[in-house]
Amino acid sequence: MKEKHLRLRENKKIAIVYRIHSPEAVRMAKKVVTKLKAKRIKVFTAPEQKQLDGTTMLISSNELKEMSLVIVLGGDGTYLRAVRLLKGHQVPILGFNMGYLGFLTAHSADDAFAIIDETLKNKMVVQSRSRIHASVKTKTGRRVAFDALNDVVIERGSFSQLISTAVYFDKSYVNHIKADGLIVSTPTGSTAYNLAAGGPLLHPETKALVLTPVAPHSLTTRPLIFPDDKKMVLKLEQQTSMAHLIIDGQKVLELSQDDEVTISRCEMDHIMIRRSGHNFFELLKEKLKFGDRYASGT
Repeated sequence: MKEKHLRLRENKKIAIVYRIHSPEAVRMAKKVVTKLKAKRIKVFTAPEQKQLDGTTMLISSNELKEMSLVIVLGGDGTYLRAVRLLKGHQVPILGFNMGYLGFLTAHSADDAFAIIDETLKNKMVVQSRSRIHASVKTKTGRRVAFDALNDVVIERGSFSQLISTAVYFDKSYVNHIKADGLIVSTPTGSTAYNLAAGGPLLHPETKALVLTPVAPHSLTTRPLIFPDDKKMVLKLEQQTSMAHLIIDGQKVLELSQDDEVTISRCEMDHIMIRRSGHNFFELLKEKLKFGDRYASGT
C-alpha cells in the first residue's frame, strides 16, 4: 500500500501524554516540552495527569480534538490511555517506547528529538488502524457502548464458573463456547492478549476481527477470524455469576446471563504515526524474536 504522509495543521498545538508513575517518562516529557516551546509551538498537558511546567492544562477530550498531534511517552498502556482520552477524535498519535514490548509505542525514546523534528517537517507517514465498537444490551434493557483499539474481552471473575457464550455472526449461529473468557481482537491488538492466549498474528492492514477463547473447555475450540464488515454478537448463557467486560485492558462493566455484546468495526479509524518504510515484520522480529530458532545446534 502506498504510504500516506503526515500533514500537520499550520497552527500547531501538541498535547503530551506520559507514563504517570515513571520518573524517566516525566523527565523526558519535560525535555520534549522545552524542545517544542523553543520552536514556538503551543504545548498542552493532556487530561488526567499532573500539569507539566510551561504547558496549558487540558480538562476534557473535547479540548484534545483541537490538537494537531498527541505525543505519548511510555508503554503500550500509556498509548491506549491516550486513545481513550481522544474518544475517537481524529488526532494523530506519535508514541515513544519507555515501557516493555512497545508495539504501539514503536519508536525508541533515544530517537525522540530526531523523530519529533521529522514529524514537525511532515516527513512521517500515517497509518489508519481499525477499532472495535462494542454495544452492550443488558437483560434489563440498559444500553451502553465502548470503543477499543486492541481488544474487547469477556472474562470470568476470580470466583466465577466458566463462561458459557453463544456466538453469532451476521445473524448466523456460530457456536457455543465454554471457556475462562473470550477475546475479540483487532489486527492491531492481535499482538496483545490475543497472542498470549494462542491466537493468530494479523497484519495491521487486514480487514478482520479475531475471536480467541481463553482456556476453552474443549480441545476442538479454536480461534476464528471474521471479516470486519459485519456484526458479531456474544450472548452470555447459563451464567450463575458475574463476568467482566474489559476494553483495552480496562474493566468497564459487569455482565450476567442473557446480556448481549454486539461487536462491529468503528466508523472512524485510529491514526498512528510511523517512520517512512516502517516494516511490521521487522517489528515482530525485534519485539517477539519472530522466526528465531531457539534449538541449539540448528
